[in-house]
Amino acid sequence: MRQFRNLIYPYVGWLAVMVVVPMLMILLYAFTTAGNDVTTFRFTLDNFVRFLTDVVFLDVLKRSLLIAVATTIICVLLGYPIAYAIAKGPEKSGFFWIMLITLPTWINMLVRTYAWVGILQDDGLLNSFLGLFGIGPFHMIHTTFAVVLGMVYNFIPFMILQIHSSLAKMDKSLLEAANDLGANPVQCFTKVTLPLSLPGVLSGITLVFLPAVSSFFIPKLLGGGQYVLVGNVIETQFLTSGDWNFGSAISLIMAVIIMLSMWLTRKVDTDPAANGKGA
Repeated sequence: MRQFRNLIYPYVGWLAVMVVVPMLMILLYAFTTAGNDVTTFRFTLDNFVRFLTDVVFLDVLKRSLLIAVATTIICVLLGYPIAYAIAKGPEKSGFFWIMLITLPTWINMLVRTYAWVGILQDDGLLNSFLGLFGIGPFHMIHTTFAVVLGMVYNFIPFMILQIHSSLAKMDKSLLEAANDLGANPVQCFTKVTLPLSLPGVLSGITLVFLPAVSSFFIPKLLGGGQYVLVGNVIETQFLTSGDWNFGSAISLIMAVIIMLSMWLTRKVDTDPAANGKGA
């Protein structure tokens, strides 16, 4: 096995250049004053104070978290029944449905989001369809509904796949044992299926919440530039305002929030009472 250890060095080098160095640069810029000249750097907390004391930026952060939470909840409520139905069905049809769910992910996410712009416009496909029944037109584009819909559409496959993976690997003999002990279908689900599928649900929550809270092009396209989330603020600071220091500080704050959410998810996942081990 020793001869294969050298194969890890290219990966370590790539990881250092593409991940570690950029993160160190963000950390440096976040705690320093404006400017790209290293000799003029002065360490400060002003960038963080500016974000945490500005009502506008705090409103953007609150809105981003609410949108991400709403997206995650909707993905769980829609994704779990779909994953459950697929896992309960025949294996061959399950493969077909999984392929159907993952098929849109083969297309670039930006292209898929652009498609929703045309669908949700006032004279778009959806309003044209509703017009056949004398309904509408409704103003859907550039609204909270459009942003949440775009996020749910783009991220729900991750939720379904994670939950389906947990359900598919579940030992079916446990359900048979529960039936033999007199448990009805509802009890079998709440006492056996749901606890055993909880790791998949938590993994899906992580895979949906993290990109949703930092997304920038979905609210930019479906929100029409009027619906600003944290991702849009970071993009503006780096590409428009040129304030890399403030943008880095916001990125670092979001990284801390994301790490805390991952820690909480992991804590719930390893809690015996939460995943059914203590039942």
